[in-house]
Amino acid sequence: MTKTPTLIDPAELDRAANEAADMLKVLSNPARLRLLCALLPGERCVGELEETLGASQSYVSGQLARMRAEGLVTADRDGRTIRYRLADPRLGLILERLYEVFCVPVKEPN
Repeated sequence: MTKTPTLIDPAELDRAANEAADMLKVLSNPARLRLLCALLPGERCVGELEETLGASQSYVSGQLARMRAEGLVTADRDGRTIRYRLADPRLGLILERLYEVFCVPVKEPN
């Protein structure tokens, strides 16, 4: 069932649309999308992300730095290890929905 959106102030709608478009720009890059999906289950360090994605350390670190600057991921230092996680809970909801739509096999009707 589709929820009917509540009418909101046009200025608020513009702000929300711009915020959503900025987030969708990041998600439009397949490599960054894969990286964010790898963070969906929880915190990971660069080495774990390299292994999961089959990508180089420099690439993973560069993408994480960009997404950190954009406020999509956050990080905590644990000794010499930096652990990354999704910064915005809305991003997790979007990623979960994308997974349901694109990654779960569609069951054929009987």
